[in-house]
Amino acid sequence: MTHLPAPQPETSSEPAAGARSSAEQAARYLPAWDVDQLPQPTPVRWTNWTRFIGPGIVMMGMQIGGGEWLFGPEITARYGGGLMWVATIAIILQVFYNLECGRYAMYCGEPIMTGFLRTKPGPKFWIACVMALSLGSIIPGLSTQGAALLAALWLDRPPSAADHGLVTGLSYVCLFAVALPVLAGGKVYNMLQAVMTLKVAAVLAFCLVMGILFVSPAHWGNVLSGFLKFGNMPVADGQGGEVVINALTYYWAEGGWPIVALGHIAALGAFAGYAGGGGLGNSTYSNFVRDKGWGMGARVGAIASAVGGRNITLSHVGKVFPLTSENAIRWKGWRRYLITDQLFVWAPGCFMGMALPALLSLQFAPYSGLFHESARIEWAQGVITADGIRHDPQFSVATGHALWVATVLVGLLVMLPSQMSIVEDFSRRWTDIFWSGSRHVRENMRDDQVRHLYYGILFTYVAWTVVCQWLFNRYGTPRLMVVVIANLNNLAIGLTSFHLLWVNRTLLPPPLRPRWYMQCGVLACGVFYLGLAALVFFARQWPVLRELFAAWGAR
Repeated sequence: MTHLPAPQPETSSEPAAGARSSAEQAARYLPAWDVDQLPQPTPVRWTNWTRFIGPGIVMMGMQIGGGEWLFGPEITARYGGGLMWVATIAIILQVFYNLECGRYAMYCGEPIMTGFLRTKPGPKFWIACVMALSLGSIIPGLSTQGAALLAALWLDRPPSAADHGLVTGLSYVCLFAVALPVLAGGKVYNMLQAVMTLKVAAVLAFCLVMGILFVSPAHWGNVLSGFLKFGNMPVADGQGGEVVINALTYYWAEGGWPIVALGHIAALGAFAGYAGGGGLGNSTYSNFVRDKGWGMGARVGAIASAVGGRNITLSHVGKVFPLTSENAIRWKGWRRYLITDQLFVWAPGCFMGMALPALLSLQFAPYSGLFHESARIEWAQGVITADGIRHDPQFSVATGHALWVATVLVGLLVMLPSQMSIVEDFSRRWTDIFWSGSRHVRENMRDDQVRHLYYGILFTYVAWTVVCQWLFNRYGTPRLMVVVIANLNNLAIGLTSFHLLWVNRTLLPPPLRPRWYMQCGVLACGVFYLGLAALVFFARQWPVLRELFAAWGAR
């Protein structure tokens, strides 16, 4: 909880010296913040749960299931639940990241991306950096996997290599379909919250019921205990395979560290990248805090939808509040919203989203004929668990078929809303960047015209993803899409962790800045994800570069 120093009188709107210095730094590259009173939060009570549930549910819906559904069979087949501790670290560190994004948005009503633009060396430099870090967002990997699930329903079997044309055609249909829901809802955020709440409830309920009824206690123990097996690492078994051992106990017994097997490090990096969230998607938590109306977000507005959003406006710049005793009490109340949302909604939901699909894949994937063929059928990952359920001998033919259909439908509910959220997230991020960062936009677009910019970016993005989809379908693979996306996301969240901390330590007034433990958490997040990105690069690219350097030296 943030502790404020002795406040100024309630009637004073004159900022303290530290706050004035922060405001002056914030106004160096973008227009200065306006000043307004911090709204009064409704107390956090169970009777008011609908008021403080929102951004965490939306984030969970965006991030839950896609990676687990795709990489669950692959990772659990090799390592069981022994590497789930990687997800534990990833989710905990992302809590720190998300809380700091929310802190900035609640203080000034701006998303953290706008905060980035307010720092040295200015908007042009940071816009170029964000563009480079957004590469993972322009690859539509989940829509292709969703198309494979649609093809499975149509064919009543997993699609094979001969069905490439059908899957490719359906992937384009999925790309256009996922953009439709964000056209309605008044605020775009309202539609996102409705869709993601449905997704979270349906997916977790289905997986939980299946897990309780049909997954063995041994698999439950394997996965749940795996979240706490810190230090487990894959090492070569001497027979061409890999085995999981604990590096800490190995060091205690042998006096040295084991040599980690890096043969599947890209998949492991992707697994960590999909644990919780990752990438620039986490920064969007600040946008949702604003659009939900938490803190000063209630004073600046939101992005309006195409249908039903005519009276919704969005200010080009944020608004901050004077540090009075009344606002000090209100700030603590709004901080409780963030903490409740992250610790009691988002984080538990992410752990469930990692554990439950892993349980199903451990139990049922070995019964699928695709279990060992998935490397050759590149879109098979999303249907392995469903196919395993269909062929599990404990079910009758009719029951197995019904559960097959239900699991494929749940898979669609995992993939397509997640792809929709990626489309929306990219469009929202760049709308906010141009809305505040572009002088031309600030001077020529009224507060009620933000949706024109938003939908222009959205439809341009969808058109590009069609081109990207064609390129990967012709020259790459769907699995390569999601591996590349996840590992680019690791780089993005790692780098922006340090920038996020810089923003909150310099642009916020001293009483509202993060305490030392929050700063340590964000720093650890940056180190963790940059370390993963470096490890993947070292394992996959360094041998190639070393050969090139050797060849160049020989010349």
